[in-house]
Amino acid sequence: MTEYMKSGISGLDKILQGGLPRDQMYGIYGTSGSGKTTLSLQFLLKGVADKERCLYLCTSETELEIKRIATSHGWSLKGLKIEHISTHFGDKPGPGQTMLYPVEIELPQIVEKLINLIREYSPQRVVIDSLSEIRLLARENSWYQRQLMTLKRFLEPRSCTALLTDTVGEENTILKTIVHGVIEMSRSEPLYGPDRRRIRVEKLRGHPFISGFHDYKIVKGGVRVFPRLISSDYRRKFPPELVSSGIAELDFNLGGGIDRSTCVLLQGAAGTGKSALASQFASAAALRDERTLVFCFDERISTFVKRTRSLGIDIDVYMNDGRIVFNQVDPAELSAGEFTDIIVRSVLNEDISQIIIDSLNGYAYALPDEHFLSVHIHELASFLSVQGVVTFLTMAHHVGFGLSAAEHTFNVSYVADTVINLGYFEHRGEVHKALSVVKKRTGNHQRSIRELYMDSQGVHIGPVLEEFEGIGTGSPKYTGSDLPPKENN
Repeated sequence: MTEYMKSGISGLDKILQGGLPRDQMYGIYGTSGSGKTTLSLQFLLKGVADKERCLYLCTSETELEIKRIATSHGWSLKGLKIEHISTHFGDKPGPGQTMLYPVEIELPQIVEKLINLIREYSPQRVVIDSLSEIRLLARENSWYQRQLMTLKRFLEPRSCTALLTDTVGEENTILKTIVHGVIEMSRSEPLYGPDRRRIRVEKLRGHPFISGFHDYKIVKGGVRVFPRLISSDYRRKFPPELVSSGIAELDFNLGGGIDRSTCVLLQGAAGTGKSALASQFASAAALRDERTLVFCFDERISTFVKRTRSLGIDIDVYMNDGRIVFNQVDPAELSAGEFTDIIVRSVLNEDISQIIIDSLNGYAYALPDEHFLSVHIHELASFLSVQGVVTFLTMAHHVGFGLSAAEHTFNVSYVADTVINLGYFEHRGEVHKALSVVKKRTGNHQRSIRELYMDSQGVHIGPVLEEFEGIGTGSPKYTGSDLPPKENN
């Protein structure tokens, strides 16, 4: 039975579905600054914590530089054996060595020194960081491959798991064919904001893993990996039920309410009441003693709270007892994978019944270089669905009541189970708001357009706007004999 070795990074162990199979060689590839050394140190320090003998063989950094890296993360290297291997020999070969290239002497000597140190210390975990300096000594690939095979044959009978780091490039593919598994770390520079980092398991013989790219970041304390979400891994049972908005007229338009575990899109122009309506759903959940998690991308939490207060909602009480929890999202410091990880951990570790993301526009602007935002949102909504959570997404468009496909920042039509359209129209010098339910996959709904207004008593839904035509265009025609009753805005 295969035994697994924890990497020291919980997200990476999840991708590896338990950890690295023991007593094998693994290649860690990455560009400069991608975090190869940090990951390697976490791997070794996990071994130290588990009372294993661990050896760090460095060719690029000195022992002092390694200690500085550890200090920056708040780590103690006590119990970790560190050896620096110099790849620079003395003078050039003299006249007596003219028949031999330096590689024929230096490369075998360096590999022999590595082997002797491993034999002497007999570690259970070893890191060679990095092979790039050693590889540069080889004039031909055959020389480099021969020395790697020597190292592999030495390690095979020993109870030792080895990580060998190297840079990314076509010239270093030799190692990939020799090792048991390959982990690639990459770093990209977006047009705005911090660097984006992704990790993937390129190869792992005889062992399942979660393929594809996964976001990660380097913070004080080391590498944090955010595994790509697979919603089917988190299924749980929950009773089917309808969730009330707390407004009888809106529930009527929704065919009785929102179905548990569905995704609701609140779309409309700026100022039409999307966030206010989301606050109403959060308030109704709080009255049922359910918890709502709100993520604010577009505005400050204080602004959101102040507006909710103006609707007569006891938001301060709900915030104090944890029935409504706000999270301010810094768009410039977040990756899609990290945002998903925050939600997943909150839902799995806390009793959350509703999630509000305000708004999808802010989410998209936060990640301008991410080409698969719709897929991220779809997988996130699927996860929340199998957890029995109701998801509310707000999304703004420019003007009017309708929304053409071209106006979408990205396509979420296939994500939403229910779509509530919000808009405004002008009548006799005044701006009025309107609401309609345009989609509900899980049942019937009313197709009428009703007036929406808000005051200090909350959110209200007025009668059907029967005496208007063309509200969807933003320029309606009044067809009634008298003006409709004026509601307070």
